Amino acid sequence: MATVSYMWSEKGKQPKINQKQRKRERKTLFGCIEPETGIVVADKADKGNTASFFSFLLLVTKAYPGRKVLMVLDNVPYHHAKRLKPILERYKHRMELLYLPPYSPDLNPIERVWWYMRKKITHNRYVQTLDERLKNFDRFIRDFQVENETGKNLAKLIVNI
Repeated sequence: MATVSYMWSEKGKQPKINQKQRKRERKTLFGCIEPETGIVVADKADKGNTASFFSFLLLVTKAYPGRKVLMVLDNVPYHHAKRLKPILERYKHRMELLYLPPYSPDLNPIERVWWYMRKKITHNRYVQTLDERLKNFDRFIRDFQVENETGKNLAKLIVNI
């Protein structure tokens, strides 16, 4: 469970990375960033599906009471689920969903945060278990729970394109 971005090796030899990786051990991460403050709302789920996505949408509306939220989304199938339509209709005064064109994740502000997170907590670091990795994720996200310059700057990379 390591992301190797750079590694020392003897000249002319291919480095070998030994790692034990458990199959089918995964979590889905949901997140959104408010560009003006850099604050991130994030959650984990055992599986990415309509129910877990809806739970995340409720979490976001609770994080911004009395405000309308514009959420930028990719085109994962459960973002477009028919079961979600009546719920979104009921919450349309609180939330608007903006779907990106296919194959354009670089336009989604939260992708900059995920990139930065991988750089900080997975690149050239070995963690033995998924639980360990999730603890690192929780620590990383905790730093984005207050207004911060890093989050603002990451969001600006997208807003100013």
